[in-house]
Amino acid sequence: MKSRLENRTFQVLPALVACIAIQGVVEAGESDPSKRYAGAADRIIRECLAENDAWKKMEELCDGIGHRLSGSEALDKAIAWAVKSMKADGHENVRTEKVMVPKWVRGRESLHMVKPRDYALAMIGLGRSVGTPAEGLTASVVVVRDEEDLERKKGRVKGKIVLFNNPMPPYDAETGAGYGRTVRFRSGGPSMVAKLGGVACLVRSVTAHSLRSPHTGATRYEEGTAKIPAAAVSTEDAEMMARLTARGREVVVTLKMEARSEGDVPSANVLAELRGSEKPEEIVVIGGHLDSWDTGTGAHDDGAGCVIAMEALNVLRRLELTPRRTIRVVLFTNEENGLRGGRQYAEDHAPELANHVAAIESDSGAFQPRGYSVQFDNETKQDRAAQQLKEIVRLLEPLKATDVNTGHSGADIGPMKHAGFALLGFRVDGAKYFNYHHSRADTLDKVDPEDLSKCVASMAVMSYVLADMPGRLGDPVESPVPASTE
Repeated sequence: MKSRLENRTFQVLPALVACIAIQGVVEAGESDPSKRYAGAADRIIRECLAENDAWKKMEELCDGIGHRLSGSEALDKAIAWAVKSMKADGHENVRTEKVMVPKWVRGRESLHMVKPRDYALAMIGLGRSVGTPAEGLTASVVVVRDEEDLERKKGRVKGKIVLFNNPMPPYDAETGAGYGRTVRFRSGGPSMVAKLGGVACLVRSVTAHSLRSPHTGATRYEEGTAKIPAAAVSTEDAEMMARLTARGREVVVTLKMEARSEGDVPSANVLAELRGSEKPEEIVVIGGHLDSWDTGTGAHDDGAGCVIAMEALNVLRRLELTPRRTIRVVLFTNEENGLRGGRQYAEDHAPELANHVAAIESDSGAFQPRGYSVQFDNETKQDRAAQQLKEIVRLLEPLKATDVNTGHSGADIGPMKHAGFALLGFRVDGAKYFNYHHSRADTLDKVDPEDLSKCVASMAVMSYVLADMPGRLGDPVESPVPASTE
């Protein structure tokens, strides 16, 4: 039998060896984050891929609550659910922060072809659109492809309904989706048409893939320009009307929309924190937007982004990985038709933005993670941050999420750009996102549980490193630096 001293020696020895090893790393001045945080990243990834609560949260949000249009009772329920869920996970400073949001009501709507044949068209009103008279609007359709085509046909527009039939190009692995090149007609088309005397505007849905499923989204009216009803039609019906008019056939439709705005109503951003161990006043924000359109259940856009952030924080807490700085989850309200949540957060937290070191937005769905984009208001800092990120994402090689680029980060964190800290966009495989985006097809069955877990792992690793690393992303690297004990 060993003596008590011998037993005590065997108990202490492993810890002593670990301390000596850590001290060796400290003395070596290890500054490569892919080495310094390798152990922590491995633990996070293994934990996330083995078990996490992300899918359960998605079921509760998407199946239990459903779509979450700004100003709706459903969004109120989602806000209450998020607070309850993050309190149950044991997070600190779980709270709501009031935001006034526009309440837009869709009402009943329809689009019916009356000439050259009787046919119900697949349509959906655009967010913030005005409605039609109760009896609807009946008029001939003028089909145009783009601004130049509209200019050529401007003499035919007065008293007519204009259809922008501008196809979104198929997804390309090199250049991505063509959303940015085609969405301008959804947002600006109604005012273009109104200036020429048109009575309503139709747009081809902004998607490259359709099973006769129309896609909604917000429109904008120019100040001083008449507000006319605006709706999206399926790509198939847009093509059909284009073919008919190209053959010289007159297309006449009746558009009925009860859409209306009911002013501003109270809503809220939802916040929760994992408080930092050494610099709790310094903050890394992670989040997405809790509101969605009233189509589908807002699974990829952006229920997934919210759950990814919520569960990333939950995994770090379960693993007892507390970084030097605070990680704050922010679930923004009203991104889809107003961006009030993002703007209100920047205003409410203006006094502490100097202590924000980074913000990560997830608003591209929960597909296979690919990496991150980084955005600064300073080009030198942006380039430096991109180089630093290339070292950090080496930790994400098991997830194949190592792409780094510069540019747009996210709509909700954009209002904080002036504060001069790193804004990151979480990037995933975009091949299918716009198949479901803003449509009735954005439902939970389109989310792959394994991809969702990988997204949680990527967000947890990135937020932990940014919150724990000695310096701030984008700042000159100081060397040597002490190593983390993880």
